Amino acid sequence: MNREKNLDTAFFRQPLGMSTLFMTEIWERFSYYGMRAILLFYMYYSVSEGGLGMDQVTATSIMSIYGSLVYMSGAIGGWISDRIWGSRRTVFLGGVLIMFGHIALSLPFGIPSLYASIALIVIGTGLMKPNISSMVGDLYSEEDKRRDAGFSMFVFAANFGAAVAPWAVPWASNGFGLHLFGAHQNFHAGFSLAAIGMFFGLLQYYFGGRKTLSKIGLYPSDPLDKESGRRVAKWVTIIIVILIVIFGGMAMLGQLNITNIINLITVIAIALPIGYFIMMISSKKVTKVERSRVIAYIPLFYAAAIFWGIEESGSTILALFAAQRTILHVGGWHFAAANFQTLNPLFIMLLTPFFVWLWDHWKGQPSAPGRFTIGMVVAGLSYVWMAIPGILFGTSGKVSPLWLVGSWFIVEIAEMLISPVGSSITTKLAPQAFKSQMMSLWFMTDAVGQAINAQIVKFYSTANEVPYFFAVGLVSILFGVVLAFFVKRIHALMQGVD
Repeated sequence: MNREKNLDTAFFRQPLGMSTLFMTEIWERFSYYGMRAILLFYMYYSVSEGGLGMDQVTATSIMSIYGSLVYMSGAIGGWISDRIWGSRRTVFLGGVLIMFGHIALSLPFGIPSLYASIALIVIGTGLMKPNISSMVGDLYSEEDKRRDAGFSMFVFAANFGAAVAPWAVPWASNGFGLHLFGAHQNFHAGFSLAAIGMFFGLLQYYFGGRKTLSKIGLYPSDPLDKESGRRVAKWVTIIIVILIVIFGGMAMLGQLNITNIINLITVIAIALPIGYFIMMISSKKVTKVERSRVIAYIPLFYAAAIFWGIEESGSTILALFAAQRTILHVGGWHFAAANFQTLNPLFIMLLTPFFVWLWDHWKGQPSAPGRFTIGMVVAGLSYVWMAIPGILFGTSGKVSPLWLVGSWFIVEIAEMLISPVGSSITTKLAPQAFKSQMMSLWFMTDAVGQAINAQIVKFYSTANEVPYFFAVGLVSILFGVVLAFFVKRIHALMQGVD
């Protein structure tokens, strides 16, 4: 009773530190999703329309692998936080790099600016995303029942920033409604607005954190000693040499091109989490109970990877569908294809209060593996839904925007079953010595899903959209059905974690 009375409930019944992390996440997601809303179009629009003039397949593959790299880099960010800087400093430096990445895109220097931006945002997001989520987990004790609700609030913050961005950034790139740029778009103006958003996020984090976060994340949880530092330096050198040899060999064979680089990154994205799981399971720092929990996490990891492959297609496949197959007006109200990307976060915000209430009051609710099972089936149905207009009306004309609205609504139900629950269960199942790195693994589910997308988007076209949507949707549904048979076993391996 006394423990309950002494809980910090200063921010909507959540710890006061949540206020800083909540607002920081809003601005960071505004910057990222604002950039993402127009980036695909910037890459494949012709130069005369303000774009880079890439072919559509290459642009779509780059978009997917970019997203994969963003989340893959979280493995490095988690390690740096755990071993060197602590999460507080790591998050701040990540935000600075993200801001400069958006600034690079705002400069009219073509493809070199694009690749510079990709590098900066990939590294910056890797430093920031897993560690700010880990800091949310640090606000709660293991027994605090508010944890799932807290993560749901945090996801709501992310989606609020992401919901505003697909309207604000395209609006800026279109001249703020004043037709400042003539017939073409000034994408650089939109990217500038994304940079400003990240700047506000940094201000919020730095000054708000000093008041509300106390000592959370100031120090690494598993500091790097000199011997370990020498081993790390050795392995970093080896990895750099291997990459130089690989890229050098590709160049000598005349194969150093964007397609082969994307293929290489896909292989790395799939192999990296496998290596991480092997490392944690075999580590002497991991107890028997923690090892069992890591094993339980593996099927949830791959379920989430399939889900994110579908969910993240909003900026690739569904963006193309919006631009090429969708009527972009309702009566006299006209809108841009990029605006559809607001549907993802909008539905999350609408659904979050219901699911927060549900997890707090549903006594017989399914375990985390059970929720993943349902989420996988629902996610698959969102793609099966997208096959229907092609079946009914053919694929040569344009269809109602309600098809995209319906698909996003369905997949966001799946996200509410998987995303906040996955974040929360990751912090619960994480071994103490790999706390932030385990959170990095959660973000790598997204990396794996988007890396696979970078390969399969090559098979999408208007002509074959029906089999494409059916095939991907059925893979998710079948995985969910198989996962259902192992729910009890996975829950037992979780060793008392609900």
